Amino acid sequence: MNAEVMFVSGMFLAKRNSGLLRLGGCSARVSGGVGRTWAGRSRVRMAAEVIDGKLIAGQVREEVSAEVAEYTQQTGKAPGLAVVIVGTRKDSQTYVRNKRRACDKVGIASFLFELPENVSQSELVKVVDDLNNRNDVHGILVQLPLPEHIQSEEVLDTIKLEKDVDGFHPLNIGRLCMNGREKPLFIPCTPKGCIELLDRSNVPIEGKNAVVLGRSNIVGMPVSMLLMQRNATVTVCHRFTDDLENKVRNADIVVSAVGRAGLVKGDWIKPGAALIDVGINAVDDPSDKRGCVKPKLLSKGNLLPLQGWL
Repeated sequence: MNAEVMFVSGMFLAKRNSGLLRLGGCSARVSGGVGRTWAGRSRVRMAAEVIDGKLIAGQVREEVSAEVAEYTQQTGKAPGLAVVIVGTRKDSQTYVRNKRRACDKVGIASFLFELPENVSQSELVKVVDDLNNRNDVHGILVQLPLPEHIQSEEVLDTIKLEKDVDGFHPLNIGRLCMNGREKPLFIPCTPKGCIELLDRSNVPIEGKNAVVLGRSNIVGMPVSMLLMQRNATVTVCHRFTDDLENKVRNADIVVSAVGRAGLVKGDWIKPGAALIDVGINAVDDPSDKRGCVKPKLLSKGNLLPLQGWL
């Protein structure tokens, strides 16, 4: 696969899956907050600015659609994305459905491979290996998480480096984490999308204190690397972190991806800070999906009420 195909499909996937267009639970806001005068006698309320994810999504979709059309015209073949899903998890099915819908909107060919929950390790690896050898497939996504009896690392390592559009191959992750080395062919999509949201919302990163809540291979670790590459001072927090509240209160940028609804309270976010909430968590009300920031507190402190998921 040539570099142009990788660039077109990679740009699409990184931006598309980042929360710019797809993540139903990725909400992003730049806070205004409540300021206090030096005398401590008066308070000035500043309205929070909600990052317009739909607007950014439209911009990205137009850019990607134009690049896909140009590539298709030059080669006579649209870039192709294969998605492999195992089992019937509703959240995974939603993500896969949105990925395929996104492909349709920008002209990328999509191929879906649905496998039963009890598929064997060898059968799954063979499906991925077959996709490696297909000329009409330029990118492969294996939807995570996989069932417990499947060794995810072996499956992900089977994907060819040049088709690893999720950016999970050890070489892609290794290049992401090292300075002065060759850049990764692909960067994990949600972390890249967080940076894209900040950039397109004119949020400065260099020299800022950034707190990342969560250390997963999918979001926490790679977004920390990306923020450090942009010269932010990064603190990674997790379930063993002491005094989490004060660490968040001192942050200029907060990226929350811990998978726990309402973990971060609205009044933890200091005035002027930028918050990106990557979480999507089920709560008792089946019609309600929430991020890691507690919505009910957003109107009482630094943030306005949540305006809707991106």
